[in-house]
Amino acid sequence: MRQRFAVMIEGCGDRLACADSDNVLCAMEALGRKGIPVGCRGGGCGVCKVKVKEGAYHTRRMSRACVSEAEEAEGVVLACKLFPDSDLRIEVVGKMARAVCAGAGA
Repeated sequence: MRQRFAVMIEGCGDRLACADSDNVLCAMEALGRKGIPVGCRGGGCGVCKVKVKEGAYHTRRMSRACVSEAEEAEGVVLACKLFPDSDLRIEVVGKMARAVCAGAGA
Protein backbone atom coordinates (compact mmCIF):
# COMPACT_ATOMS: atom_id res chain seq x y z
CA MET A 1 0.00 0.00 0.00
CA ARG A 2 1.33 3.42 -0.98
CA GLN A 3 1.90 5.98 1.74
CA ARG A 4 1.72 9.72 1.14
CA PHE A 5 3.99 12.16 2.90
CA ALA A 6 4.10 15.94 3.14
CA VAL A 7 7.14 17.68 1.65
CA MET A 8 7.69 21.25 2.83
CA ILE A 9 9.88 23.45 0.65
CA GLU A 10 11.86 25.83 2.83
CA GLY A 11 12.12 29.40 1.59
CA CYS A 12 8.72 29.52 -0.04
CA GLY A 13 6.57 27.57 2.40
CA ASP A 14 4.99 25.26 -0.16
CA ARG A 15 3.74 21.92 1.09
CA LEU A 16 3.16 19.16 -1.36
CA ALA A 17 2.08 15.56 -1.16
CA CYS A 18 4.41 12.84 -2.35
CA ALA A 19 3.76 9.13 -2.36
CA ASP A 20 6.57 6.91 -1.13
CA SER A 21 6.72 5.35 -4.59
CA ASP A 22 7.10 8.72 -6.37
CA ASN A 23 10.21 10.85 -6.49
CA VAL A 24 10.09 14.34 -5.01
CA LEU A 25 10.74 15.94 -8.42
CA CYS A 26 7.39 14.63 -9.69
CA ALA A 27 5.65 16.17 -6.68
CA MET A 28 7.45 19.48 -7.28
CA GLU A 29 6.36 19.48 -10.92
CA ALA A 30 2.76 19.13 -9.73
CA LEU A 31 3.05 22.66 -8.31
CA GLY A 32 2.52 23.77 -11.90
CA ARG A 33 5.08 26.56 -11.79
CA LYS A 34 6.31 27.77 -15.15
CA GLY A 35 10.03 27.59 -15.71
CA ILE A 36 10.93 24.74 -13.35
CA PRO A 37 13.91 23.29 -15.17
CA VAL A 38 13.83 19.53 -15.45
CA GLY A 39 16.84 17.78 -16.88
CA CYS A 40 17.49 14.14 -17.50
CA ARG A 41 15.27 12.73 -14.70
CA GLY A 42 17.89 10.03 -14.29
CA GLY A 43 20.28 11.42 -11.69
CA GLY A 44 22.92 12.54 -14.17
CA CYS A 45 22.48 16.26 -14.82
CA GLY A 46 22.22 17.82 -11.33
CA VAL A 47 19.50 20.35 -12.21
CA CYS A 48 17.19 19.22 -9.39
CA LYS A 49 19.60 19.41 -6.45
CA VAL A 50 17.97 19.79 -3.03
CA LYS A 51 19.07 19.53 0.59
CA VAL A 52 16.97 17.44 2.96
CA LYS A 53 16.82 19.34 6.23
CA GLU A 54 14.47 17.02 8.08
CA GLY A 55 12.88 13.62 7.62
CA ALA A 56 13.63 10.09 6.54
CA TYR A 57 14.18 9.19 2.91
CA HIS A 58 15.97 6.92 0.52
CA THR A 59 17.61 7.64 -2.81
CA ARG A 60 18.50 5.80 -5.93
CA ARG A 61 21.80 6.05 -7.79
CA MET A 62 22.98 9.59 -8.58
CA SER A 63 25.98 10.71 -10.62
CA ARG A 64 28.97 11.60 -8.43
CA ALA A 65 29.65 14.41 -10.91
CA CYS A 66 26.43 16.00 -9.60
CA VAL A 67 26.43 15.00 -5.92
CA SER A 68 29.63 14.11 -4.11
CA GLU A 69 29.76 11.62 -1.26
CA ALA A 70 30.41 14.53 1.12
CA GLU A 71 27.34 16.41 -0.15
CA GLU A 72 25.19 13.32 0.11
CA ALA A 73 26.35 12.81 3.70
CA GLU A 74 25.09 16.36 4.41
CA GLY A 75 21.66 15.57 2.91
CA VAL A 76 22.24 17.03 -0.55
CA VAL A 77 20.57 14.82 -3.14
CA LEU A 78 18.79 15.02 -6.48
CA ALA A 79 15.00 15.37 -6.28
CA CYS A 80 14.58 12.95 -9.20
CA LYS A 81 16.19 10.24 -7.07
CA LEU A 82 14.67 11.23 -3.69
CA PHE A 83 11.85 9.12 -2.23
CA PRO A 84 10.21 10.01 1.13
CA ASP A 85 9.97 7.55 4.00
CA SER A 86 8.41 10.23 6.24
CA ASP A 87 7.39 13.87 5.98
CA LEU A 88 10.32 15.93 4.65
CA ARG A 89 11.56 19.49 4.88
CA ILE A 90 13.78 20.39 1.94
CA GLU A 91 15.67 23.37 0.57
CA VAL A 92 16.11 23.75 -3.17
CA VAL A 93 19.82 24.45 -3.75
CA GLY A 94 20.19 23.69 -7.42
CA LYS A 95 19.40 25.54 -10.59
CA MET A 96 15.65 25.34 -10.06
CA ALA A 97 15.52 27.27 -6.76
CA ARG A 98 14.29 30.52 -8.29
CA ALA A 99 11.60 28.82 -10.41
CA VAL A 100 10.27 26.64 -7.60
CA CYS A 101 9.70 29.53 -5.22
CA ALA A 102 8.58 32.03 -7.90
CA GLY A 103 4.89 32.63 -7.47
CA ALA A 104 4.71 30.78 -4.16
CA GLY A 105 1.48 31.49 -2.40
CA ALA A 106 0.00 32.97 -5.56
